[in-house]
Amino acid sequence: MRAYLYVVLLLVIIFGGIAGYLYNKYSTLAATDFTPPPITITAATARNAVWPTRLESVGTIRAARGVELSAETSGEVIEVAVRDGEQVVAGQLLVTLNDKVEQASFKRQQANLTLARLLYERDASLVKQKSIPQSQYDRSQADLDSAIASLAEIEARLDDKRIVAPFAGTAGIIRVKVGDYVESGTPITTLQDLDNLEVDFSVPARHFPSLRPGLGIALYTDAFPNREFSATLQALDAKVDSGTRNLLLRARVDDSQGLLPGMFARLVVDLDQPRDVVTVPETAVAHSLHGNTVWVILQGLGETTVQPRVVETGISRDGEIAITSGLRGGEWIVTAGQNKLHRGARVVLDPDSDF
Repeated sequence: MRAYLYVVLLLVIIFGGIAGYLYNKYSTLAATDFTPPPITITAATARNAVWPTRLESVGTIRAARGVELSAETSGEVIEVAVRDGEQVVAGQLLVTLNDKVEQASFKRQQANLTLARLLYERDASLVKQKSIPQSQYDRSQADLDSAIASLAEIEARLDDKRIVAPFAGTAGIIRVKVGDYVESGTPITTLQDLDNLEVDFSVPARHFPSLRPGLGIALYTDAFPNREFSATLQALDAKVDSGTRNLLLRARVDDSQGLLPGMFARLVVDLDQPRDVVTVPETAVAHSLHGNTVWVILQGLGETTVQPRVVETGISRDGEIAITSGLRGGEWIVTAGQNKLHRGARVVLDPDSDF
């Protein structure tokens, strides 16, 4: 009987110890705070700003006066009177083709013209005296006119043997040399007026009401990545391209130093219509199929939380993006750490936040 009591007492002690251990453990777990710690984020303030309304496009720079010079007739090159890249004036001789045949024809026709003029003057005197019939005088006059026309034709052929600069500018690479035989249409060189450059570019036709000649344009090229060139909108096309629904524009480059025709250019047109916008750093906006979202910081009772908000965005500029609706100036927004956030998450602000 006594042994039985000892066994029962031992069991009570063992199970009592187990029960006490379990109670202690679960009491500790129940008292533990499983709330996740605050998430560290970087934040900034949405700012009110006045931004100019801008329109961006791309185009190719070209000379207002620029041509590809070519031979109008065939022949052997006997003189190249210009060097590669040389500045030339209007009418300056560039290349001469063999013109021996034309020169001989020119001299012969000059002699014919001299004879025709003498005969005409003689017959004009005789017809007044009625010494010759009127028909002979008329024939002499026709011969004179024909001789004048023939000489003009020869002079035109001689001109075709000389390639001259149609305007002042910079000659390009000369593609022929003395002794070359060229056919009609053979390229000789290019001539570009580098002091007068322009850019043709297109914009969607819906912007037509905001466009007018005289608007300022900022022009950028890959050749000068850190330099801004100025240009002025010069003209708008009279019709919209029915295929692309774009409107062709032409701008005059005001400062063309260092630019060459054919360069690719990015253009930013200032529409001279400043507007009030709310701006945030571009990193604050998360883009998705459901819309553009920013995380707004809310100050509660002793804690700081965040909530997502769908916004509408506008243009970007210098790392900032315009918010057209959904956000007010002065509100706090998250700029870094959004991937760790959820609705109502507690946050702490990084000391480097921009407020």
